[in-house]
Amino acid sequence: MAAELEYESVLCVKPDVSVYRIPPRASNRGYRASDWKLDQPDWTGRLRITSKGKIAYIKLEDKVSGELFAQAPVEQYPGIAVETVTDSSRYFVIRIQDGTGRSAFIGIGFTDRGDAFDFNVSLQDHFKWVKQESEISKESQEMDARPKLDLGFKEGQTIKLSIGNITTKKGGASKPRTAKGGGLSLLPPPPGGKVTIPPPSSSVAISNHVTPPPIPKSNHGGSDAALFQTRHHSHPTGSSSEWHWQDIKDRLEE
Repeated sequence: MAAELEYESVLCVKPDVSVYRIPPRASNRGYRASDWKLDQPDWTGRLRITSKGKIAYIKLEDKVSGELFAQAPVEQYPGIAVETVTDSSRYFVIRIQDGTGRSAFIGIGFTDRGDAFDFNVSLQDHFKWVKQESEISKESQEMDARPKLDLGFKEGQTIKLSIGNITTKKGGASKPRTAKGGGLSLLPPPPGGKVTIPPPSSSVAISNHVTPPPIPKSNHGGSDAALFQTRHHSHPTGSSSEWHWQDIKDRLEE
Protein backbone atom coordinates (compact mmCIF):
# COMPACT_ATOMS: atom_id res chain seq x y z
CA MET A 1 0.00 0.00 0.00
CA ALA A 2 2.86 2.39 0.84
CA ALA A 3 4.58 1.63 -2.50
CA GLU A 4 1.42 2.57 -4.38
CA LEU A 5 1.33 5.98 -2.68
CA GLU A 6 4.94 6.78 -3.70
CA TYR A 7 5.32 8.99 -6.73
CA GLU A 8 8.13 9.20 -9.24
CA SER A 9 10.26 12.34 -9.38
CA VAL A 10 12.86 13.39 -11.94
CA LEU A 11 16.38 13.99 -10.59
CA CYS A 12 18.37 14.66 -13.72
CA VAL A 13 17.98 14.75 -17.53
CA LYS A 14 20.87 14.67 -20.05
CA PRO A 15 20.01 14.86 -23.76
CA ASP A 16 23.15 13.09 -25.05
CA VAL A 17 24.58 9.83 -23.77
CA SER A 18 26.50 7.07 -25.52
CA VAL A 19 26.10 3.37 -24.71
CA TYR A 20 28.87 0.75 -25.15
CA ARG A 21 29.07 -3.01 -25.00
CA ILE A 22 31.90 -3.81 -22.64
CA PRO A 23 34.00 -6.96 -22.35
CA PRO A 24 33.71 -9.07 -19.21
CA ARG A 25 35.89 -8.02 -16.36
CA ALA A 26 39.05 -10.00 -16.43
CA SER A 27 40.24 -9.14 -12.90
CA ASN A 28 39.34 -7.09 -9.85
CA ARG A 29 41.37 -4.12 -11.02
CA GLY A 30 38.24 -2.30 -12.28
CA TYR A 31 36.89 -1.20 -15.64
CA ARG A 32 38.89 0.85 -18.13
CA ALA A 33 37.14 3.06 -20.74
CA SER A 34 40.17 2.75 -23.02
CA ASP A 35 39.25 -0.94 -23.57
CA TRP A 36 35.99 0.14 -25.21
CA LYS A 37 35.53 1.37 -28.78
CA LEU A 38 34.80 4.95 -27.68
CA ASP A 39 34.54 6.28 -31.25
CA GLN A 40 31.91 3.63 -32.13
CA PRO A 41 29.09 3.73 -29.54
CA ASP A 42 26.50 0.93 -29.82
CA TRP A 43 23.60 3.27 -29.03
CA THR A 44 22.99 6.99 -28.41
CA GLY A 45 20.04 8.64 -26.84
CA ARG A 46 18.78 10.53 -23.78
CA LEU A 47 19.49 9.73 -20.13
CA ARG A 48 17.00 10.44 -17.39
CA ILE A 49 17.39 9.73 -13.65
CA THR A 50 14.19 9.33 -11.62
CA SER A 51 13.43 8.22 -8.10
CA LYS A 52 10.54 6.39 -6.53
CA GLY A 53 10.81 6.04 -2.79
CA LYS A 54 14.36 5.05 -1.88
CA ILE A 55 15.26 3.58 -5.29
CA ALA A 56 16.74 5.61 -8.15
CA TYR A 57 16.31 4.58 -11.79
CA ILE A 58 18.75 5.32 -14.63
CA LYS A 59 16.63 5.30 -17.78
CA LEU A 60 18.00 5.29 -21.34
CA GLU A 61 15.34 6.63 -23.71
CA ASP A 62 15.00 7.51 -27.38
CA LYS A 63 15.59 11.23 -28.01
CA VAL A 64 12.56 11.62 -30.26
CA SER A 65 9.88 9.19 -29.12
CA GLY A 66 10.99 8.81 -25.48
CA GLU A 67 10.72 5.00 -25.81
CA LEU A 68 12.59 3.19 -23.06
CA PHE A 69 15.72 1.39 -24.28
CA ALA A 70 16.96 0.09 -20.92
CA GLN A 71 16.92 1.02 -17.22
CA ALA A 72 19.12 0.35 -14.25
CA PRO A 73 17.57 0.31 -10.76
CA VAL A 74 19.98 1.74 -8.18
CA GLU A 75 19.46 0.87 -4.52
CA GLN A 76 22.86 2.04 -3.27
CA TYR A 77 25.50 4.44 -4.50
CA PRO A 78 28.35 3.86 -4.84
CA GLY A 79 27.60 0.19 -5.36
CA ILE A 80 27.42 -2.58 -7.89
CA ALA A 81 24.63 -0.93 -9.87
CA VAL A 82 26.83 2.08 -10.85
CA GLU A 83 30.64 2.02 -10.97
CA THR A 84 33.18 4.54 -12.20
CA VAL A 85 36.02 3.58 -14.54
CA THR A 86 39.62 3.89 -13.48
CA ASP A 87 40.90 5.99 -16.37
CA SER A 88 38.24 8.68 -16.95
CA SER A 89 35.62 10.75 -15.12
CA ARG A 90 33.20 10.85 -18.10
CA TYR A 91 32.44 7.10 -18.28
CA PHE A 92 30.53 4.74 -15.99
CA VAL A 93 29.46 1.10 -15.89
CA ILE A 94 25.80 0.45 -15.01
CA ARG A 95 23.84 -2.74 -14.48
CA ILE A 96 20.62 -2.81 -16.50
CA GLN A 97 17.73 -5.12 -15.69
CA ASP A 98 14.56 -6.17 -17.44
CA GLY A 99 11.21 -7.19 -15.95
CA THR A 100 12.14 -10.87 -15.89
CA GLY A 101 15.12 -10.43 -13.57
CA ARG A 102 17.85 -10.70 -16.19
CA SER A 103 20.70 -8.21 -15.93
CA ALA A 104 23.70 -7.06 -17.94
CA PHE A 105 26.56 -4.58 -17.55
CA ILE A 106 26.98 -1.83 -20.10
CA GLY A 107 29.15 1.26 -20.36
CA ILE A 108 27.82 4.82 -20.71
CA GLY A 109 29.69 8.02 -21.43
CA PHE A 110 29.16 11.75 -21.81
CA THR A 111 30.86 14.09 -24.21
CA ASP A 112 30.79 16.99 -21.70
CA ARG A 113 32.44 16.57 -18.32
CA GLY A 114 29.75 18.82 -16.80
CA ASP A 115 27.07 16.26 -17.77
CA ALA A 116 29.10 13.50 -16.10
CA PHE A 117 29.42 15.66 -12.97
CA ASP A 118 25.63 16.28 -12.83
CA PHE A 119 24.99 12.54 -13.25
CA ASN A 120 27.26 11.73 -10.32
CA VAL A 121 25.93 14.48 -8.00
CA SER A 122 22.26 13.60 -8.68
CA LEU A 123 22.81 10.06 -7.42
CA GLN A 124 24.83 11.25 -4.41
CA ASP A 125 22.16 13.74 -3.34
CA HIS A 126 19.39 11.17 -3.61
CA PHE A 127 21.09 8.60 -1.40
CA LYS A 128 22.18 11.26 1.07
CA TRP A 129 18.48 12.05 1.47
CA VAL A 130 17.72 8.33 1.84
CA LYS A 131 20.29 8.08 4.64
CA GLN A 132 18.82 11.05 6.50
CA GLU A 133 15.31 9.62 6.21
CA SER A 134 16.51 6.29 7.58
CA GLU A 135 18.15 7.96 10.59
CA ILE A 136 15.02 10.00 11.34
CA SER A 137 12.84 6.91 11.10
CA LYS A 138 15.18 4.98 13.40
CA GLU A 139 15.14 7.73 16.02
CA SER A 140 11.36 7.88 15.86
CA GLN A 141 11.10 4.13 16.43
CA GLU A 142 13.48 4.33 19.39
CA MET A 143 11.42 7.07 20.98
CA ASP A 144 8.23 5.07 20.50
CA ALA A 145 9.88 2.08 22.18
CA ARG A 146 10.78 4.07 25.30
CA PRO A 147 8.40 3.83 28.27
CA LYS A 148 6.10 6.80 28.39
CA LEU A 149 5.78 8.85 31.55
CA ASP A 150 2.34 9.00 33.12
CA LEU A 151 2.02 12.59 34.33
CA GLY A 152 -1.71 12.46 35.00
CA PHE A 153 -3.25 12.81 38.47
CA LYS A 154 -4.25 9.65 40.21
CA GLU A 155 -7.62 9.39 41.91
CA GLY A 156 -7.60 11.44 45.13
CA GLN A 157 -4.21 12.98 44.43
CA THR A 158 -3.86 16.71 45.10
CA ILE A 159 -1.21 19.29 44.54
CA LYS A 160 -0.26 22.31 46.69
CA LEU A 161 0.98 25.50 45.09
CA SER A 162 3.11 28.05 46.97
CA ILE A 163 3.24 31.40 45.20
CA GLY A 164 5.91 33.62 46.77
CA ASN A 165 5.22 34.86 50.33
CA ILE A 166 1.64 35.98 49.79
CA THR A 167 -0.55 35.56 52.91
CA THR A 168 -4.28 36.16 53.14
CA LYS A 169 -6.10 37.29 56.35
CA LYS A 170 -9.79 36.58 56.55
CA GLY A 171 -12.17 38.60 58.81
CA GLY A 172 -9.61 41.25 59.76
CA ALA A 173 -10.08 44.95 59.20
CA SER A 174 -8.03 46.27 56.40
CA LYS A 175 -5.39 48.86 57.21
CA PRO A 176 -6.29 52.41 56.21
CA ARG A 177 -4.35 53.63 53.29
CA THR A 178 -2.29 56.75 53.79
CA ALA A 179 -3.26 59.50 51.45
CA LYS A 180 -0.43 60.45 49.19
CA GLY A 181 -1.69 63.95 48.47
CA GLY A 182 -3.90 66.61 50.14
CA GLY A 183 -5.09 66.66 53.75
CA LEU A 184 -3.75 68.52 56.79
CA SER A 185 -0.13 68.07 57.68
CA LEU A 186 1.49 69.32 60.89
CA LEU A 187 4.94 70.78 60.93
CA PRO A 188 7.41 69.28 63.40
CA PRO A 189 8.19 71.31 66.57
CA PRO A 190 11.32 73.47 66.57
CA PRO A 191 14.50 72.13 68.14
CA GLY A 192 14.52 72.16 71.97
CA GLY A 193 10.77 71.71 72.32
CA LYS A 194 10.06 75.43 73.11
CA VAL A 195 7.22 77.25 71.44
CA THR A 196 7.37 81.06 71.22
CA ILE A 197 4.03 82.84 71.67
CA PRO A 198 3.80 86.07 69.67
CA PRO A 199 3.12 89.30 71.68
CA PRO A 200 -0.41 90.73 71.61
CA SER A 201 -1.05 93.32 68.95
CA SER A 202 -1.50 96.98 69.80
CA SER A 203 -5.19 96.77 69.00
CA VAL A 204 -5.82 94.69 72.11
CA ALA A 205 -7.14 96.73 75.07
CA ILE A 206 -4.89 96.91 78.13
CA SER A 207 -6.73 95.39 81.07
CA ASN A 208 -4.93 97.44 83.76
CA HIS A 209 -6.44 100.84 82.79
CA VAL A 210 -7.98 102.60 85.74
CA THR A 211 -11.28 104.34 85.45
CA PRO A 212 -10.78 107.99 86.45
CA PRO A 213 -12.69 109.33 89.44
CA PRO A 214 -15.77 111.49 88.93
CA ILE A 215 -15.10 115.10 88.02
CA PRO A 216 -16.45 117.58 90.60
CA LYS A 217 -18.80 120.32 89.46
CA SER A 218 -17.35 123.71 88.93
CA ASN A 219 -18.17 126.44 91.45
CA HIS A 220 -18.50 128.94 88.64
CA GLY A 221 -21.43 127.12 87.16
CA GLY A 222 -19.46 125.95 84.20
CA SER A 223 -20.22 122.80 82.33
CA ASP A 224 -19.28 119.49 83.87
CA ALA A 225 -18.12 118.12 80.49
CA ALA A 226 -14.41 118.22 79.96
CA LEU A 227 -11.68 116.36 78.23
CA PHE A 228 -9.70 114.24 80.60
CA GLN A 229 -6.25 112.96 80.41
CA THR A 230 -5.51 109.82 82.24
CA ARG A 231 -2.49 108.10 83.44
CA HIS A 232 -1.83 104.49 84.06
CA HIS A 233 -1.06 103.22 87.46
CA SER A 234 2.01 100.99 87.53
CA HIS A 235 2.84 100.17 83.85
CA PRO A 236 4.53 96.91 83.17
CA THR A 237 7.54 98.84 81.95
CA GLY A 238 8.06 100.55 85.38
CA SER A 239 6.89 104.10 84.43
CA SER A 240 4.14 105.73 86.53
CA SER A 241 1.55 108.43 85.90
CA GLU A 242 -1.03 110.32 88.02
CA TRP A 243 -4.13 112.39 87.37
CA HIS A 244 -3.28 116.11 86.83
CA TRP A 245 -6.15 117.50 88.86
CA GLN A 246 -4.89 121.05 88.60
CA ASP A 247 -5.02 120.91 84.83
CA ILE A 248 -8.56 119.60 84.95
CA LYS A 249 -9.56 122.32 87.41
CA ASP A 250 -8.06 125.07 85.24
CA ARG A 251 -10.06 123.78 82.25
CA LEU A 252 -13.27 123.75 84.27
CA GLU A 253 -12.72 127.34 85.34
CA GLU A 254 -12.17 128.62 81.83
